[in-house]
Amino acid sequence: MRLNRIRILTEILGRHLRKMILGGLLSISIVGLLVGCGLPQVSAETRLFLDLTVDYLDEYQLETIEVGGTPVGGLSALAYDRQQGKFYALSDDRGFESPARFYTLSIELDPDRVQIDRVTVENVTLLTDEAGQPFAPGSIDPEGLALSPDGTLFVSSEGVASEGIAPFIGEFDRATGQLIRRLPLPDYFRPDAAAEAQTLGVRDNLGFEALTVGGTGSGEPYRVFAATESSLLQDTDPDHRESPDSRLLHYIVVGDRSQLIAEHLYQLDPPPSVLTVSNGLVELLSLDRASPFASRGGYFLSLERTFGASGFGAKLFQVSIARATDVSTLTRASGQLDGIESLPKQLLLDLSELELSLDNLEGMTFGPQLQDGTQSLILVSDNNFRDEQITQFLLCRLYESR
Repeated sequence: MRLNRIRILTEILGRHLRKMILGGLLSISIVGLLVGCGLPQVSAETRLFLDLTVDYLDEYQLETIEVGGTPVGGLSALAYDRQQGKFYALSDDRGFESPARFYTLSIELDPDRVQIDRVTVENVTLLTDEAGQPFAPGSIDPEGLALSPDGTLFVSSEGVASEGIAPFIGEFDRATGQLIRRLPLPDYFRPDAAAEAQTLGVRDNLGFEALTVGGTGSGEPYRVFAATESSLLQDTDPDHRESPDSRLLHYIVVGDRSQLIAEHLYQLDPPPSVLTVSNGLVELLSLDRASPFASRGGYFLSLERTFGASGFGAKLFQVSIARATDVSTLTRASGQLDGIESLPKQLLLDLSELELSLDNLEGMTFGPQLQDGTQSLILVSDNNFRDEQITQFLLCRLYESR
């Protein structure tokens, strides 16, 4: 009797086992059949990035002018005030042409022909320190500009590494231009010495060029992101075998408090040729600052600029903060990049391929929405106060295809 029960139990288990095996094989067969039928496969990159498109629309060249006794030039950053319909443009003059400053602009778009009708520089605002005094010539190199949700302006200075002058990220009063506060900065971004004696910190003229603000504000926390144009001195590959990594700082700001919460690496595209003189990240733009993309936190547009024997070049990328490794504990990245993932990016537009003579593009901002519901994107060039260069505004259209 006991043997019969064991035999019956064995047969039942055997039948269940065969069903499980057959079921598994059947499932595998169905999956194989579906794959064989050519169902669309979704790549990891497709899941990571938004389906964005950028179209070039128009160019406008600003004549050489003076406003408030200052020469309008060296425009290295743009910001847009959607409520007032005004733009702010930062000059990267270190105080040698005129004191450090930003301009208020009006950019009129033709809605029918979708082009820039006119750029008017309305006034100039001088930047001053915490005591309300102008910055001494050569003590500041303003490069990045972003309008906060609280109505203030953030400005980043590259510093002057050759003189041992540290970079900074400061919040300024938009009406008076006075410095309100500086955001905390890791010590390893500060040059530890001047000129050839330097072993640590931002490299000369390669500090905080890119700056953007995201989030909500009005008493609620918002984000500030600042990135160096190229690698820190201690991150630079001495053999230059790979493209250097810029560093991106991620702050959270609420009221009068600010805190650095993360740091990431941004890998530059390789220089287009061995004759390239400069190759760097010159602008970032948080995607959630544009109305159609208000819910798209964690995505950016980036602008990389090159200069060499063939002239200026520029590329627009989509950047995601997802998957990027936090390297805030890594003082020196050179030789320690195993297992570290830089900010993922995807090329949107190579402006060098346009039938257009590019100048030194450095600034970028979202403008008003266009009549068809797409988002305008405006870029500006830094003419370096040289007669052979121009202040060039480019109008583009940004939209999501799906």
